[in-house]
Order: sequence, then C-alpha cells, then structure tokens
Amino acid sequence: MIDAIREWFRRVTKSYQKRSIQYMISISFTIVAMVGMIFLGLTLYLRFATSTEQMVKEDNRRVIEQVNMNLDTYLRNMMRVSDAMYYRVIKNVDLADETIDAQMNLLYETNRDLLVSIVVVDDEGGLVAASPLSILKKTVQPNEQDWFVRAMGKIENLHFSTPHVQNLFEDPDYRYRWVVSLSRAVELTSSGNVRHGVLLVDMNFSGIEQLFKNVRLGGSGYVYLIDSEGEIIYHPRQQLLYSNLLEENNHAAVHYEDGNHVETFNGRERVVTVKTVGYTGWKIVGVTPMADITADYYHIRTFAVFIIFFTMFLMVFANLFVSSRIANPIKALENSVKELEKNNLDVNIAVGGSYEIQHLGKTIRRMVGQMRQLMEDIVVEQEAKRKSEFDALQSQINPHFLYNTLDSIVWMIENERYEEAVTMVTALARLFRISLSKGRTVIPVNDELEHARNYLTIQKMRYKNKFAVSIDAAPETLRLETIKLIVQPLLENAIYHGMEFMDGDGEIRVRSYVGEDGDLYIDVEDNGSGIPEEVCRTLLTDETRVRSKGSGIGLRNVNQRIQLRYGEGYGLTILSEPDVGTTVRIHLPRHSYDEAVKGGDVK
Repeated sequence: MIDAIREWFRRVTKSYQKRSIQYMISISFTIVAMVGMIFLGLTLYLRFATSTEQMVKEDNRRVIEQVNMNLDTYLRNMMRVSDAMYYRVIKNVDLADETIDAQMNLLYETNRDLLVSIVVVDDEGGLVAASPLSILKKTVQPNEQDWFVRAMGKIENLHFSTPHVQNLFEDPDYRYRWVVSLSRAVELTSSGNVRHGVLLVDMNFSGIEQLFKNVRLGGSGYVYLIDSEGEIIYHPRQQLLYSNLLEENNHAAVHYEDGNHVETFNGRERVVTVKTVGYTGWKIVGVTPMADITADYYHIRTFAVFIIFFTMFLMVFANLFVSSRIANPIKALENSVKELEKNNLDVNIAVGGSYEIQHLGKTIRRMVGQMRQLMEDIVVEQEAKRKSEFDALQSQINPHFLYNTLDSIVWMIENERYEEAVTMVTALARLFRISLSKGRTVIPVNDELEHARNYLTIQKMRYKNKFAVSIDAAPETLRLETIKLIVQPLLENAIYHGMEFMDGDGEIRVRSYVGEDGDLYIDVEDNGSGIPEEVCRTLLTDETRVRSKGSGIGLRNVNQRIQLRYGEGYGLTILSEPDVGTTVRIHLPRHSYDEAVKGGDVK
C-alpha cells in the first residue's frame, strides 16, 4: 500500500514538473486558496454552529428563569393566603366561642381570581370551615385525601399537589375545576384545647396554565412543569399525554441538574433546560428540538458554499491573471533562449515583467551581444590564422623550387648548354608569373595546369626526357577555381619517387574532371614503383617525417592547404600499388572562378 502511494506521489510530482510555470503558479495558488477557503469556511461554520447552540441554550435559560420568577410569584401568593389564614385567623380564634367563616370569606373574596376554595378540617377529617362552598359530598372523606395525608405526615412542611379536580363540595352549578392544592398542618384551639387540623388552599390551575401556555422556545420548543417525583403538573400537550398519544421524558428530566442538557428521546436529539422551583421541589423543563437549532444551518451551509465557490472562482481568475503576468515574460524569455540555442545570435532577447525578470533579460541580452562580438573576433582571428598558416605553407614552395631550378640552370651554363638554359629560364619566368597571380591564392584550373606544363618543361630538361607527360583537362573544369601550386608538388613527388628508376619508360598523366558527386577532381598518375600500403597511410599525417629528394614539402603541405581553404571534407587521396604505379587525387569543391571573382571571394 505504501509503495503504491509512493508511486502515485512520484507520478504526480513528475507530471507536475513537466507543466509550464504559469500552470504551476495557477494550480498552486488555486489549491492553496481552496484549502484556505474550505478551512476558513469549516471553521466559521463550526464556530457559528457552536455559537448558535450556546445562544439558544442561553436564551432558553433566560426564558426558564423568567417563567420561574412568574411561577414563584404565583406560589408565594398561595403561601401568603395560607399564612394569612393560619397566622391571622386560625391562631387568633377559639373555635368554641366564635367562628372563622367571616374572615375566611373576606380572604377568599380578596383573592377570588386566584382561589377556588379555602378549607379547614380537624384531625379526624371533620369540616371546620370552608369558603365559598361549605357542604361536603357524602361520599368524600377528607382524611383519606392525599393532601390531608401528606400534611399530617409532615406537619412542619407546606405541601403542593399535582393538578386535580376539586371534588370535595356539593356545587349547585355542577362545576368541577382543576386546582393545585396547598395543604399544611395547623393547630386548632377549642375551649383552650389545641388539636391538629389541616388548612387547604385550592388555587385555580388556570393561573399556572396562563404562566406556561404562551411560552415558546424556538420554533417548536415548549415548557412543562413536573413535581419532585416527575409527575407532570403542566404540559402544553397534556391531553395527548393523558391519552397516551404522546410521550414525554419527564421521569428522566426529574433527575437532571439545573442547567442545559442534550438528550436523545424517541430518536430525536434535543436540548433540555431545567430549573428547580424553590421550596416546592417542582422543576420547570424547557425542551428545544435540535432540529430547530440546526434549521438555519442548511441555509447557512448553502450560503457559505456559495461564498466559498464564488470566492474560489474569483481567486482562479485572479491567479490566472497574476500567473500570466509572471509567466508570459518568462515564456517570452524562454523562446528567445530557444532561438539562441539554435545558434541564432541575431535574436532579439525579450525584456519584460517584474524587475528580476527584466534584469535577467537584460543580462542575457548583454551576454548575447558579447557572444556575438566574441564570435566575430574569433572568426576574424581564425581567418587571419588560417591565412597566416596558408601563406606559411605557400611560402615553403617557391624558395625551395627556385633553389632547385636555379641550381639546374647554373649546371647547364657551366656545361655550356646555353639554349637549354634559355628555355629553362623562359619556362621559369612563365611559371613564376602564374605563381604570383597578382597575390591571389586561388586561380582557375587552366592556369594551374599551365603552371604544371611549365614546371614539367623544366623538369624534362633536367631529366633528359626520362619520362613522358600528358595533360588531359575536361573543358568544364578549366574555369573552375583551385588553389595555386597544388599540382606542381605532386608532379615533383611523382618525378623524384616514381621516375627514379625508369629509363625512358616513365609516364606521368595529369587529368582534371568533374566527379559523379559534382565536385572537381585532379589526378596525378605515374607508373612508377608504387608505395607500400603502410607508408601510404602515413604520408598525409604527422606519424612520419619522410623527406624526399625534391622540395621536402611533400603531400602533407598540399593536403593542409586544401583543408585550410575548403575544410576537412576535401584534400588528397593516395591510391598506390607496388610495381604498378601511384595516383594522387586532388578533391576540391566545384566553384566557378569567374563568379568568385565577381563576388569578391578570390584573395
């Protein structure tokens, strides 16, 4: 698995490296922007969700606190009625001498909006006083009622009941009201004797209902009231609960501490806020479905996603614009460098973009200018060097040949062979007239062959016709250009080495022609003794320094002059076979001498 991940990462990296700088900048900035926007969006969304939930919990707490204050006021009113009845009336009256009916009726009339009834019974459940109704039902035994039992069980406490129907008295209107009862143990005085009894204050349940029914927590949240045992005192859907059409998690809520709790009930998550009502043990429970809190999350998510994508869309265009501003000058500079790689030193190096890219372009432009100048200097230097080497090689021929020829003329004069000496001097003059060639190193083929004829005239006189000579020139070769004095050294070599042992049977043939490849060829052939193969391989190199009996310049001189002028693709080729003869072939490019003169290429 790890190897597969590494291979995938390597391929992605390799593919990424092949991309253009604009693509790399754009995709890098876009990825960074996307990651940043997504991270920022998720952070803000989570922060919003957390803040929203905390805000809802805090709002719920405030609402529950307000309900608790209202309920506390309501219950304190009940307690005030109970205290007034007990401490101001019951404790101050001896029931054997007087009744408490008048004071009870007055207290009831004062608080009739809150009260349903006020009842005092003795410890045996006998009715002492009641207001506004005073006739007990025959079927009712007060001492068996829950409120009575609880009050007598804990004399020192106040006891609040759950909502129930008031059914103690005969009601001529047949009205049965829902009440919440506050009962307490009291001391009744009769003829100086004190006995226990119970004071019951029935408060209209509608008062509590009014406190709760208009309270809303969010869209579908609600508030309900339970006693210390978890029994429901008020619920906005109380009838549905009694009909078992709805369930409430009240028995779990009774164990919650005051504050906010998150619970899951019937598969739905919800926030439960609990507040304990002082001195009663009751608890106010607020319920807010989590769906209400998260209802706006969808719109927030949609809006956040829209903002993120819109921002990324803008970022992509901004990245493309910025990357193009950065990459285009670099691309233009790259194209200029590619042209420079093709040896195009005349390319105009692009300069643009930021300061660094402009500086780089200007630097490359200066470098190209320096390269161009250096190339021109090198060309001039090489041309001067080539001409110097060429002239040095050329200068080796004339003095040496002149020395040999003059030596022969002196010999002829000493032996009184004046006519031959005159002929040789005339031939020598013609030979040097062609050799000078107005200082040019390039002459037409017919002049070079004429130079060869004059040279052979001199040599035949020196060797007394020991060999025969023929010169055969194709007409199309006569006006082609050639380097001067390249045939004469080959003839000299053929005479001194090929004709040395020939007694009148020697033959030397000079032939110029155009080869199948279109180039100019000049062959110098002899039927002498030939040259061994191992010697042939070294004649044109520096591996041996064989000196001839003639000029001593040899074939290397001619070969080097040709290659200096026309390149290494041209020069001499030696074809020899022992006892058969030798052919030295000159290979030159086919250039018209007349066109070269017009073009100024002849020097």
